[in-house]
Amino acid sequence: MQDLAIYLVPLAIIIFVYLRGRKKKEKSAVIQLKEATEAGLTEPSSLHPQIDPKRCLGSGSCIKACPEEAIGMIKGKAVLINPTLCIGHGACAASCPHDAISLVFGTERRGMDIPQVDPNFETNVPGIFIAGELGGMGLIRKAASQGAQAMDSIAKLAGGNYPYDVVIIGAGPAGLGGTLSAIEHKLRYVTIEQESSLGGAIFQYPRNKVAMTAPVKLPLVGEMRFKEVSKEKLLEFWNGIIGQTGMKLNYNERMETITETSQGFIVKTTKNTYETSAVLLAIGRRGTPRKLGVSGEELPKVVYRLIDPEQYRNQHVVVVGGGDSALEAAISIAEQPGTTVTLSYRSEAFGRGKAKNRDRLNEMSKTGRIDVRLKSNIKMIAPDKLVLEQEGSTFEIANDAVIVCAGGILPTPFLKEIGVMVETKFGTR
Repeated sequence: MQDLAIYLVPLAIIIFVYLRGRKKKEKSAVIQLKEATEAGLTEPSSLHPQIDPKRCLGSGSCIKACPEEAIGMIKGKAVLINPTLCIGHGACAASCPHDAISLVFGTERRGMDIPQVDPNFETNVPGIFIAGELGGMGLIRKAASQGAQAMDSIAKLAGGNYPYDVVIIGAGPAGLGGTLSAIEHKLRYVTIEQESSLGGAIFQYPRNKVAMTAPVKLPLVGEMRFKEVSKEKLLEFWNGIIGQTGMKLNYNERMETITETSQGFIVKTTKNTYETSAVLLAIGRRGTPRKLGVSGEELPKVVYRLIDPEQYRNQHVVVVGGGDSALEAAISIAEQPGTTVTLSYRSEAFGRGKAKNRDRLNEMSKTGRIDVRLKSNIKMIAPDKLVLEQEGSTFEIANDAVIVCAGGILPTPFLKEIGVMVETKFGTR
């Protein structure tokens, strides 16, 4: 019996420690799921896992495989506890030993519009191709590969009478991958980007955010070996490629219309008109930033995303919006020396923000670091001030910068307008 006890006691201790640790992790997962649900952050924006609880045996391999920590364990089963953090790389499904995970678009409650494309990424409109996040694939590695693969197909269509073989719309990973391939195929191309810099959604990440990626082979460049890399390092890498390859990108040029002709397309932008045999849409799903529609919004001090909080030191800043991007922008700017920050939101509560952001905002509001104006709207913007309306009263506020975080106008209506078929997915692939 003594010999048996020698083995059983350590084993019992190991089991006890394991179960206690697992219980602690499950408790944390329950809290995270509750916070996400209360904040309304339950709808993934991309391809995401659908976990079958009947097949899941609780191995935890999917949790270990998910670098975004979007999956947790609850009652011995894997659960998507942070849906909006999922970026669709599918590592969880690949790691599951019991085939309990399938990758889907949308949910039963909220559909996701996905344009129909064939294996070559061509839509039902011959000559219009779609790659990257717009097609539901937000993962950097796969978006860049899709852009390059789509261009391989476009190269077979080249040689028409138009000045351009292809117009590439968007300079995120898919657009950049497509542009590299266009150069490799010696195509006559033009790449336009509505923002002032490359990177697509990556460019809008907060400073030092880890942009998850994986090794990918790029045309002209070879293998991109990053596995985990910050936003800054990734953008530095892409800018280096631009210098090496002579890639030409037209910044601050927004696509307005695409008109089909007998031999191709006419793409009209805010700066030019292009006649082309094919179009690669790599515009992402964020679409065009939603604007306020007020006088003075065209001033240079009005922007639609936060890039670097430090640039607002010693300034009077107004942030507009009620989601996490607005709350995080207001908080990070208020932490800079000498700033005064006003957060304007048209509703009566910040129901869409994460609990930790709302708690931090409440703390900074109580200490006077952020002036929170609920049920308010900007009525007019001037070079050194703006007019804010709140519950029937108007106020003039000294102002050096305005950051509008009001989301974007999704491109689905535009796709339908040019004839591209769009299917709404409700938790299906």
